[in-house]
This record gives sequence, structure tokens and C-alpha cells, in this order.
Amino acid sequence: MSREALSDEQVQAYHRDGFFIVRGLFDAEEIATLRSTAKADQAMAQNAYDRDDGEGGKVRLSLWNHPGENVYGMFSRSARMVDVVEQLLEEEVYHYHSKMIMKQAKTGGAWAWHQDYGYWYENGVLRPDLCSVFTAVDRATKENGCLQVIRSSHNLGRVTHVKVGDQTGADPERVEAVLEHYELIYCEMDPGDSVFFHSNLLHRSDQNCSEHDRWSLVCCYNAKSNSPIREGPHPGYTPLSKVDDDAIRRIGPKGFGNESQEGGSFKSGRKQTSDRITE
Repeated sequence: MSREALSDEQVQAYHRDGFFIVRGLFDAEEIATLRSTAKADQAMAQNAYDRDDGEGGKVRLSLWNHPGENVYGMFSRSARMVDVVEQLLEEEVYHYHSKMIMKQAKTGGAWAWHQDYGYWYENGVLRPDLCSVFTAVDRATKENGCLQVIRSSHNLGRVTHVKVGDQTGADPERVEAVLEHYELIYCEMDPGDSVFFHSNLLHRSDQNCSEHDRWSLVCCYNAKSNSPIREGPHPGYTPLSKVDDDAIRRIGPKGFGNESQEGGSFKSGRKQTSDRITE
């Protein structure tokens, strides 16, 4: 992707469809650094936790609120990512949280249909002025449970969410009706591709029944003026220090886990049972 601003057509596509994919936002060397760091990171592994998908599978993930000086922070603070989100939301943004989704080969569970704002509303966030950036660490295909979205479903507003296994998903009856009128998209991606999507966009993923892992980094941002009205599992407005395009190469595969994760490192699943994490 060019480091120039988004075109008017790209901005219009986001507001019309609720998402767009940027191919090659991060290059092969940058993604290799992220992959090798994450898969060797004992702090991430020890603090990862599972969520029952209600279909016999389990989703494994690790989550953190504040970006540090490690490789994860270099991705979530990357100007090429943050500048795009600020253009979409039309104001300064801050890091709401990030997570690594670990869909292991043969065992990775599914995510139910949901909207991110279906949860974040409950955290005291008044408006759906948030954007998530979903970056493929491994190749994402239909076979290994790639992200699925319903085009333009963000225009429906916030949908009621109900319990599905250990997850909380959008009302299945409503989703079934939505799928009769809106287009289902499978977001197949190569490593380094990223999806920018609206917090009210309905999305899900299938179990990973393939022979290949499907890990993804998801960075979530909130508008500065939309800081939560009460304390919750994710932070209020905290200024975000952007980094330039060379930051990932400069830091390389170092800065593991707890020692460099500002504001409290990875969040343990045992401490976050009330936080209904989604992909």
C-alpha cells in the first residue's frame, strides 16, 4: 500500500461496505518478524486462554491493552495503520486493545457472528466510532477458518447479542434474516494483508480443520472523543505515539511479552472472564 492518504473512493467504500482490505500493508520481512516473535513468546503462550465456540472447538487468544516498545507495539503504533484509521474516523484515535488470535491447525475453534460494538457498548463506549485492523500473520483461507464479513451490515446498527458457548454472538434469528439480504464475503488473505472494519460490521470465522495454522493480529482503535464513560476492561483515551515505517525492522524479534508491555502486559483469561473477547 502507498503511504499516501486514502483516496476518496477508498473512504467511501469503507462507509458503504463497512470494511476494505489492504493487500501487503506489511511486507514479508515484517510479518516474519511478528510470526517468529509471537510463536516463540513464552509470556504470550502462558497468558493465552481458550473460549469454547459452542461447536466442540476452542478459540485461543492473548490480549493486551497498551502497546509497548516491543514488536507488537511497533505494529499497533505503525503510522501506516493508525493514519488510515484516523482518516476513516476523522479524528485522533487511541489504542483500545490488541489481541493475537491463535487458530491452530486441526484444533482452532470458530467465532460466532458478532459485532465488536455489541461488546464495547457494554463497556461504556457511547458511539460505534471504533475501527479494528485484522492483519494476517499466516495465510488465511476458507479451509483454515478465514474471517467472514457481511457487506454493509454495519448500517443496521447495533444488534442484540446472546450467549453462544463461552462467546456472546449476535441474535441468530436476526443474522439469518440479514444473510438473506446482504452479501457474505470470505476475506482470504496472504500474510501481511489487513482488513480495516467498522465496529458494527457483522463478522465471524469457521473452525480451522486444515493442516495449517491461522494466526492473526487484531488492533482495535477508538476515537479520542469516544472515550468510555466508565472504567471497563479496556482503557480510556491514552495518547498514542506513532512510529515510522522502519520501526519494525529496527526493533526486530525482541521485546517479548511482560518485560516490555506497557501498562500491564498480556491479560490472563482467568482475570478477564467478564470481558467477552471477539475476533
